[in-house]
Amino acid sequence: MRIRAVEPFILHAPIARGTISDSTNTISHWGIVGARITTDDGLIGYGFTGTHAHLPSDRLIAACIRNCYAPLLEGEDAQDGDRLWQKLARYPAIQWVGRAGIVHLALAAIDIALWDLRAKKAGLPLWKLLGGATVDRLEAYNTDIGWLSVPKDKLVSGCAQAVEEDGFRRLKLKVGHDDPMIDVERITAVRKRLGDNVTIAVDANGKWNLPTCKRFCARAEGLDIFWLEEPLWYDDVHGHAELAASTSIPIALGEQLYTADAFQTFLDADAVHYVQPDVTRLAGITEYIRVADAAHGRRRPVVAHVGDMGQVHVHLSFWHPATTMLEYIPWIRDCFVEPITVRDGAYALPAAPGAGCTPTEQAMRDYAQPL
Repeated sequence: MRIRAVEPFILHAPIARGTISDSTNTISHWGIVGARITTDDGLIGYGFTGTHAHLPSDRLIAACIRNCYAPLLEGEDAQDGDRLWQKLARYPAIQWVGRAGIVHLALAAIDIALWDLRAKKAGLPLWKLLGGATVDRLEAYNTDIGWLSVPKDKLVSGCAQAVEEDGFRRLKLKVGHDDPMIDVERITAVRKRLGDNVTIAVDANGKWNLPTCKRFCARAEGLDIFWLEEPLWYDDVHGHAELAASTSIPIALGEQLYTADAFQTFLDADAVHYVQPDVTRLAGITEYIRVADAAHGRRRPVVAHVGDMGQVHVHLSFWHPATTMLEYIPWIRDCFVEPITVRDGAYALPAAPGAGCTPTEQAMRDYAQPL
């Protein structure tokens, strides 16, 4: 399976809701910056990273795929996954200019595409290639109903619809107002409407400082919060450790961590309870597996952040024994030949060979951006 060509692509898919906001970000489109790898036997593998559809920075990722990594891959055997990951991730000149950020996002797209190729070559969905599903039911938790930009009355009604009509039993609400008591009021309203049998997690997207987090937790502990996600600045290991030791609310994080080493630092400090790696932020599936295994070794649950909107993570989540649930944000599902599917609050097991990354011809036509 010799690699004949590596080609980047950029798609900007509109969000069905129009525009959404959390405590830090406001976006109207999701970026799919990808790699298309063709082999000499005619197979095509796809991989991608997820962005905020900012074309100038998306072009930096695409350029890294085309100019830095593609020449290192042409002529190589796509079956040599670990060797190729090491060759790219530790290539001295590229490592010199970045061990995270753009180079990791580009490497994520390539590594996923290589796994996609290997699964297609074997005629198996990725979860089967990795060793088979370890759970019969993969719970979905709905984030798309809980944005900070949604007014409180619509937040309550949207959560009720997700539970009573769509079958979700797990929800995540965005928090991060300057006055955290506003967030407590919003969560209280949802809890009052839905009762005690629905799981509610919350996510601050790195907005608060430590005193604000402690104030929020003191008032929110009685609301049965499943986890508090990214409460502090993403790299603040000591702050997360102090917060974790001071509250009964579990701490979740990981979507802004680029390396297995970064996750290890948080694990060593007892600063995280729910570990949230993302194949589009890490250097692909290869490094995701290392993070998930390290978390499992500490008996910490792994719940992926869906920068890929679940297309790849659904395979990893069905397979890895540390995982029993997965975030649901369906923004780009219609862009793929085998879209993620949730029924009665649980993910359907993918059936097609590959990693779920093959875009539709229509998506490639309608959402393509110039490189």
